[in-house]
This record gives sequence, structure tokens and C-alpha cells, in this order.
Amino acid sequence: MTTAYPDLIVPRPDLPRPRRRGVTPVLRTAGPLALLAGWWVASATGVLTPDVLASPATVARAARELWSDGQLTDALGVSLTRAVLGLLFGLTAGLVLGVVTGFSRLGEELLDSPLQLLRALPFLSLVPLFMVWFGIGEAARVILIAVATTFPMYVSTAGGVRTVDRRLLEAMRSFGLGRWRLVAEVVLPGALPSLLAGFRLSMTLSVIALIAAEEINSTSGIGYLMTQAQSFSRTDILSVCVLIYGLLGLVADLIARGAERVLMPWRPRGAAR
Repeated sequence: MTTAYPDLIVPRPDLPRPRRRGVTPVLRTAGPLALLAGWWVASATGVLTPDVLASPATVARAARELWSDGQLTDALGVSLTRAVLGLLFGLTAGLVLGVVTGFSRLGEELLDSPLQLLRALPFLSLVPLFMVWFGIGEAARVILIAVATTFPMYVSTAGGVRTVDRRLLEAMRSFGLGRWRLVAEVVLPGALPSLLAGFRLSMTLSVIALIAAEEINSTSGIGYLMTQAQSFSRTDILSVCVLIYGLLGLVADLIARGAERVLMPWRPRGAAR
């Protein structure tokens, strides 16, 4: 049997070409290395003077000194404790509230409107109020981080729970699953992509909230080092603290990406062209 269109070209699916191993890490590190090189060149040529921004060598020397005398390790431990505690409280509150409003119509009617109102408030505007309510101790800082990280988790969880197939829920109910088992075994697994998206946003926001929290008359932590360095115009120590905050944000994002790969190994990591 002859075809009617012998010259017809059948299109092939545009599949991503596999990359060589090691290409992705090189590309990911190229950007930071380029910024570092630009910083070094600007400092060496005098475009950046030490009173504006210390050179990379001076910043590295300051970091080594802070590490050797224990100031950096102590400050980093305090800051990490604040961020982790606030993040745990925020993730727990966002998860519970998201499940309640996403799974229950009554919960949505009662809770969603006030939560959306609170979500619209910039968490930085709550700093003076928290200082009045909780003082200038650790409670105010941890609660501020918790509030900042609650709402990304809440919005993602509520949206993910609502997308779970209702027919699947009815089928599981017909098999005798109670409300709590239904949530644990059907709803949360079905909403897992949204839960991980909220987790990733909350992880990143916890570092941003940490910076704001450590401005509340802090006497310890990375924010305290920044305040002391600002008083003496030590741009090298200020740069060390800023870089540490940036590294904390990068580590938080890497942890979230790792959780996605472990919990959802079937999800594509991106199409490589």
C-alpha cells in the first residue's frame, strides 16, 4: 500500500537532550564566581574603596578572625536557633490552618477571611507591636519569624488540599476511612507538590524574617555583629554578615530542593535544551 503523501515529514517529539554529568554544578557556580571576580577587580582598581566595601581578601581575613575567636560560631548558632524555631512553629501553624480551611467548608468560612487579612499585613510592620507585647527577648524574635513563615505555608496547603480529587475522597470514605486517616493518607499525599512549594517559600522567608528579627535590640546573633560593625564602620565585618545571611538563604533553598527530590522522585527537574 502506497502512502498518499510520500514526502510528508513526520514530526518527532522535541525531547530534552541529556547533559553531561557535572555541567549543571558548573553553570550554577558560574554566576557567584563572576560576581566574586567583579568584586575583586573593582576593589583592586579602586572603584570600590574600603570605606564603601571592603575587598574580598579583607572580608576573608575578617571572617577568619571572627571564626578563630569564637564570635562567628556563637552568633551563627544563636541565629540558626531563632530561624529554626520560628520556622517550625510557622510551618506547623500554616499546615494545620491550611488543612482546616482547605478540607472543611466551615473552617474556610470561619478562618480564611481573617487569615487573608493578616497575610496582607507586612510582617515588618508588626515589629513595634511585638516589642510592646513580648518585650525585646527571644520570644518576640521567634514569633516574628513564625508569623512570617506561616502564611506561605497556609496558602500553599489550603490550595493544594482543595485540588485533591473529591471523587477519590468519597471513594475512600466508602471504604471506611475516618476523617483523620483520610487527611493523613489521601489529602496530604495528594497535596504534596503544593506543600513542598509552601515549604520552600517559608524556608527562604525565614532568613528574611531573621534579619528583621535580629534588629530588635539584639545582643547576640549575626544581627548583633552587624550592629557592632556598623558602629565602628567595619565594612569587612558587615560584608561577612551579609554573606552569611545570603549563604543561609541558599542553604535553605537547597534543603527545600532536596526535600522535593526525596519525596517526589518522579518529578522532572527541568528540561535541558
